[in-house]
Amino acid sequence: MNDAIVDAANKRLLPSRRPGEEERSASGLYAEPREDWLAGHSEAIIDSGRRIIDPHHHLWDCGRPRYLIEEAAADIASGHNVVATIYVDCQSMYRASGPEAFRPVGEVEFANGVAAMSASGGYGKAQICAGIVSHVNLLLGDGAKPVLEAEIAAGGGRVRGIRHSSAWDADSDVGKYSKRPKRLLGDPEFRKGFACLAPLNLSFDAWLFHPQIGELADLARAFPDTNIVLDHCGGPIGVGSYAGRREEVFAVWKSSITEIAECANVVVKLGGLGMRLLGYDFHQRPTPPTSEQLAAAWRPYIDTCIEAFGPERAMFESNFPPDKGQCSFQVLFNAFKRIAAPYSEDEKTALFSKTASDFYRLGV
Repeated sequence: MNDAIVDAANKRLLPSRRPGEEERSASGLYAEPREDWLAGHSEAIIDSGRRIIDPHHHLWDCGRPRYLIEEAAADIASGHNVVATIYVDCQSMYRASGPEAFRPVGEVEFANGVAAMSASGGYGKAQICAGIVSHVNLLLGDGAKPVLEAEIAAGGGRVRGIRHSSAWDADSDVGKYSKRPKRLLGDPEFRKGFACLAPLNLSFDAWLFHPQIGELADLARAFPDTNIVLDHCGGPIGVGSYAGRREEVFAVWKSSITEIAECANVVVKLGGLGMRLLGYDFHQRPTPPTSEQLAAAWRPYIDTCIEAFGPERAMFESNFPPDKGQCSFQVLFNAFKRIAAPYSEDEKTALFSKTASDFYRLGV
């Protein structure tokens, strides 16, 4: 691979990035989890037998409070019937040396090692990291293919896709949460890299802010054979210049959700709403929120997504540990179950497990 091309691509992505740096820079995006505060409220598990595949969580121990297999297993053990999880890129455990383009392979090696630990049965019945969503710099263009192949080889059959964040906003109070180039999804070199995914049977996780949903829809239409998942309900913003304009912002966000749902190759993850981005202050209250309170706040967003995509193209996610800053795992999935209560049994199965299993080809 041409070193000059690699250097140029990495500079356009995030100059001088080091393992753990983005987690530190994201400290304003979500509140730090506080176990003593979270312990101030607990609930009986609703519908405790329902099978859950958590399609979005992270693990890290660099620049942020530790959240590794022990912490994840403890959250899962709080009562919900989680049978498997998907690990999603968070720039954790990148290689410290070697070619820059291949350093994210270290994250796949790490997540695959965690999956092997989980498979031993020593951390509970859930298959933690049963699937892996890694990262490759798609600005490498055609040069992304050998990196993707290296990650597939390192993943022991568990790599299912990649995530390359494109979150950007003109408001510096929002844009600081993700230092990405403007209109990344339309970049010609990015699209060359993106074109490498479908032939390798890899999907794409899209993390962006709601004003960018139209850009993702354009990408989805250009690559109808590539499976895409819209993370975190499309990143509705409620901070910075968007604060105090919830109804106005909601209308714009809803219109974009309706548009992108028309792309048959796109599904949506229902979650990520416990981050500060949405503008709620649950993390600042004396006691943690109840599942009723969370359900009331989040229902308009989640119901809109389900109505637009249908349950067969929507999946509940924990987004832990970021969302743990506002609620416990126990309360989070209770809130989801309250929101899902009006749906049929088949629809609930899709929302909590089948959509995730089908999209990420888990066979669980």
